[in-house]
Amino acid sequence: MKTDTIEHGLRENWKQFTLLVIVNAFVGGMVGLERSILPEIAEKEFGIAATSAILSFIVVFGIVKAIANYYAGALANRFGRKKLLVLGWIFAIPIPFILMFAENWNWIVAANVLLGINQGLAWSSTVVMKIDLVGERQRGFAMGLNEFAGYLAVGVVAYLTGWIADVYGLRPYPFYLGIGLMIMGLLASIFLIKDTHGHAKKEGATSEVSLLKNIFWDTTWKDKNLGSVTQAGLINNLNDGMAWGLFPILLATRGFSLEQIGIVVAVYPAVWGIGQLFTGRMADKFCKKDMLFVGMLLQALVLIGLVWANSMWLFVGLMSLLGWGTAMVYPTFLATIAENTHPRDRAKSIGIFRLWRDLGYAVGAILTGVISDLINIEMAVLLVGLLTFFSAGVIYVRMRCGEGSSVRLFSLVSRGTC
Repeated sequence: MKTDTIEHGLRENWKQFTLLVIVNAFVGGMVGLERSILPEIAEKEFGIAATSAILSFIVVFGIVKAIANYYAGALANRFGRKKLLVLGWIFAIPIPFILMFAENWNWIVAANVLLGINQGLAWSSTVVMKIDLVGERQRGFAMGLNEFAGYLAVGVVAYLTGWIADVYGLRPYPFYLGIGLMIMGLLASIFLIKDTHGHAKKEGATSEVSLLKNIFWDTTWKDKNLGSVTQAGLINNLNDGMAWGLFPILLATRGFSLEQIGIVVAVYPAVWGIGQLFTGRMADKFCKKDMLFVGMLLQALVLIGLVWANSMWLFVGLMSLLGWGTAMVYPTFLATIAENTHPRDRAKSIGIFRLWRDLGYAVGAILTGVISDLINIEMAVLLVGLLTFFSAGVIYVRMRCGEGSSVRLFSLVSRGTC
């Protein structure tokens, strides 16, 4: 595609953008495929304690996905976004079949290695391609739609597999859904998705953002805005990994029934997913520093409050606030990375950010698992809350708004350059 015929914007590229949203829903659905029934399979078919199964899954998935994120960012400019997206789906082909016919737990671990590669390559590619299409406008809204589609699909597929398993048994019927997701995602990526490298090239010709001297270290910490986002991403997924593995156990120790636990645990990702439709737009209007600071601070306060919560409705309210806090930061992370990087550096910088962010899953699972065993679950939740509070403080001190037309959320937040 010639660069003089390329236009940026959501309206100008709505067809490709919509297809990418749908494809990312298929990507998210692959995670939901086992999120609700993996513990049951581990316990009833392989004789493994559910908590150990969850812990090992999160660690394997988090590490592999993090590495795949890095290589997706590093190779996107060299080989093209579409080729990486298709490659991600090729790695997904065996996953539902392995889950159907696994003879021992090692097969499940192998499936989750492939799932981590699939998620890292495919999800990263759709993120970069959407940012390429919209250009400088509506990045937050674009990321809100992307993450909404992915995480809504996680929840919907998790519910469907749980329902199918309850009616027809744990295997193989729930994983037929995975075969459908894999086929549709692969075929759509091959035949319907177009590469967006030309959009990035055209934006790069007029971008006033300087190239990074060392993309890895600038994104990791040296650049004040990029480094603040990266550490917050790691801490955010650290507390999400903790929530994924420990919240059901915490609720069980408080005497909640399985039905009540299901309701409380579902509220968090539901608010997180749907909330991003609104917070993505907010990230385009409001100072991104303010969005990130308030979102991380809200998460910290909720996590600390959960230690002393004891009623059903208090847990539901706190989990709703936790979901909103996460929704405030998730699309804002990616929009901030895009805003502070030259288009030539952007794919690699996003890959590095996602490397550190998704390592948070593994760090959170290991850290909170050890503390829970040595002390108790409440202490693990409290520590993660304090770490999240510290992360908000880093954003408060290091970041600047950096946007000439941004609106401050409130005047009490430290002054930045707006």
